[in-house]
Amino acid sequence: MSTEQATPTNGRPAGEVRRALLQAAVALNMGDKAPTLRELARAACVGQTAARVAVSNMRRAGSLVIVRERRVAYRARPVAEYAPAATACTASHSFQALASAWAPSTI
Repeated sequence: MSTEQATPTNGRPAGEVRRALLQAAVALNMGDKAPTLRELARAACVGQTAARVAVSNMRRAGSLVIVRERRVAYRARPVAEYAPAATACTASHSFQALASAWAPSTI
């Protein structure tokens, strides 16, 4: 992922933590399984507190989105899985693809 993609259109360039987390999100996103906050922090080699704050800001800015939740052994509640907004397939996109494929054919 280039720096231009990680830089907002108006504002200052993305910091090191944000760039590292975005690169980790791209690298770890496998379609059916996306990384959790803990997995992002570990892959980006940043602390969990810094990752939590940065991911929260990235969600607010629209760089990352929550694609689903997953149960993990280290927490009682399900944790969120994150994906870059550019590669995330939301339910509305999936429905639109299905609806366009379902369109009646002309005879």
